[in-house]
Amino acid sequence: MDELARWQDDEAAARPERFGPEEWRLRLQLALCYRIFARLGWTELIYNHITLRLPGAEPHFLINPFGLLYEEVTASNLVRIDLAGRVTGEGAARVNPAGFVLHGAIHAALPAAHCIMHVHTTAGMAVASSEGGLSMSNFYAAQLRGQVGYHDFEGITLHEEEKARIVANLGGRHCLILRNHGLLALGETVAQAFAFLWTLNRACEVQLASCAMGKVIMIPDAIAARASAEALQFDPAHGGGWDVFNALRRRIEREDPDYRS
Repeated sequence: MDELARWQDDEAAARPERFGPEEWRLRLQLALCYRIFARLGWTELIYNHITLRLPGAEPHFLINPFGLLYEEVTASNLVRIDLAGRVTGEGAARVNPAGFVLHGAIHAALPAAHCIMHVHTTAGMAVASSEGGLSMSNFYAAQLRGQVGYHDFEGITLHEEEKARIVANLGGRHCLILRNHGLLALGETVAQAFAFLWTLNRACEVQLASCAMGKVIMIPDAIAARASAEALQFDPAHGGGWDVFNALRRRIEREDPDYRS
């Protein structure tokens, strides 16, 4: 976190006056995350979202402007919205209200869900569309034992009545596989949510490759339980994902620094 603090201190001088220090700090983190997703190929043209809660008595969130590619998202063009997906900040940027239904349901129900990430990666959608779901057959899946819920496909996520079922199926976990749809992860910080999503997507990638080779070797439940207990990278007391997030930040700083604008 010291490295993160130094980075944010360096950027404080460039903060536009219309944003408070805390909001600007979170804008930098989220814009950076969108650029990381772009580098990883976790994009779906102009669709999908990463949302981040802002501090304050009333719940407000940052989300990408609708119509921009992830590589075009910057700290200043992120849009501030309320729980209903209505724009509450300055500017005329549009958001995709339908895209916020999924995020809004979880943000409203789980105050600790400060950051929510949703992707349609090929490997994630393949596992989400398979009858067995995530298989406890590889190193990464074992680290997520007990952390993955499932939500059955109900069509495009547009309807208010689906929200309660989404939250119930998440069940307090950090990851949700949306059947026939994709992957979702949440965390108390951008870095923690990213750590969960990267691990889940990597587990799906390995599963997709290994299943193509024939019968897989399943990991005994006791071993998977031990692996998940020893997966300390998600724990804030052991970095909470910031080490990896900072490493990726350094890459973006070298290759694509205009996210800070």
